[in-house]
Amino acid sequence: MKSCIRISRTKEELKIAVNAAAEFDEVLEEFSAKLGYIKKYYDKDKIPIHIIGKALKENEQTAVRAILKQEIDDKITFGDTSEVLGLHAIKSTFESSVETSETKFIKGNLRSGQREEFSGSIAILGDLNYGAEVIAGENIIVTGKIRGMAHAGANGNKKAIITANSIEATQVRISNIVREITENEYKLPFIYLDGEKIEIE
Repeated sequence: MKSCIRISRTKEELKIAVNAAAEFDEVLEEFSAKLGYIKKYYDKDKIPIHIIGKALKENEQTAVRAILKQEIDDKITFGDTSEVLGLHAIKSTFESSVETSETKFIKGNLRSGQREEFSGSIAILGDLNYGAEVIAGENIIVTGKIRGMAHAGANGNKKAIITANSIEATQVRISNIVREITENEYKLPFIYLDGEKIEIE
């Protein structure tokens, strides 16, 4: 069974991202299976646990709390859903390693009017064409050209990156930062945040 929860840690909190596409019984089963693993992370500093991603109903949150409370106290919060990714949904920013992340692969080009969203990274095996949008909670990798809108780190992560064979878009976005692109084309761009400024190498 494919993993439906992903655990990461910052100085402030233990973050558990729940795959928005997962069925709740699968989520509950994985929380039970990984309870010991979660407790091991939690016991280091007793930092709060923040559960993000899939929008859980009140009774579902109660069920998750019941599992975690077997080993962990009440420092558990449920955050913004990854089902509403984008600048308007970013309540706060953070920096978390994205060197390893769950990745959604899209075979072929994204055409005008198409939109892809995912809470992890997105890899497009083709072009991102004009009028198409890709919004990822973490990284965006395009094997062809970026001509449409690419927004990485859409859950607020400032360590997310964008890379492609070339880029001809008018703007790119990482976390809550937007950069307008004035040059016609960049070859093999590596796009990242340096402080509050998007750099393209």
